[in-house]
Amino acid sequence: MLNISQLNVYYGESHILRNVDLNVTAGQMVCLIGRNGVGKTTLLKTIMGLLKPRLGTIKYKGEEIGKRTTDRRAKMGIGYVPQGREIIPRITVKENLLLGLEARPQGRKGKQDIPDHIFELFPVLKTMLSRMGGDLSGGQQQQLAIARALMGEPQLLLLDEPTEGIQPSIILEIENAVKGIIKTTGISVLLVEQHLHFVRQADRYYAMQKGGIVASGSTSELSQDVIQQFLAV
Repeated sequence: MLNISQLNVYYGESHILRNVDLNVTAGQMVCLIGRNGVGKTTLLKTIMGLLKPRLGTIKYKGEEIGKRTTDRRAKMGIGYVPQGREIIPRITVKENLLLGLEARPQGRKGKQDIPDHIFELFPVLKTMLSRMGGDLSGGQQQQLAIARALMGEPQLLLLDEPTEGIQPSIILEIENAVKGIIKTTGISVLLVEQHLHFVRQADRYYAMQKGGIVASGSTSELSQDVIQQFLAV
């Protein structure tokens, strides 16, 4: 599904990502862990086309996409929920959701209904369709942001710290929703996360340090040493 090889990304002359290799297979959840400032968000932005690599390749479903624009990558099936959610506060929940249709290959042509499975995953949104996005709580906004990305029918979903600043009960709802998305749709998820319980829901992990991948493996074999080194505050 996603194959990244020897990826190097710079901010100006600052070398941020260093020879990153990472793979996500179809129907798999992969978690990217590491302390703040090691390059996790930079990697997701580069996959989405918001940043350009200086060296290395990004292949999506076997196709090199390094020169594809962000909107083209979205229409190819890559969904992105950025850190901070970035829902639009002064339009309604329904309008935020319908914006997600722009990422479909056909755009807004055809049906513009909100599919039932969106409300099955996030039932609270059904009761808030006419509310302004900015009036929702942080947890509700996060659910809206994920639901909006799903409206584009992605095959690969990039999630940047979806549980950041969210109360524990909502964290569990988001975890269950993400697992439900994978189970029911078969899409792949690349997740940046610090919450250990959520990390353990993934199939595999990659640990980053100083812009490079320094450890990887099955989350079932995630050792206490790795947890202390890459997740402890």
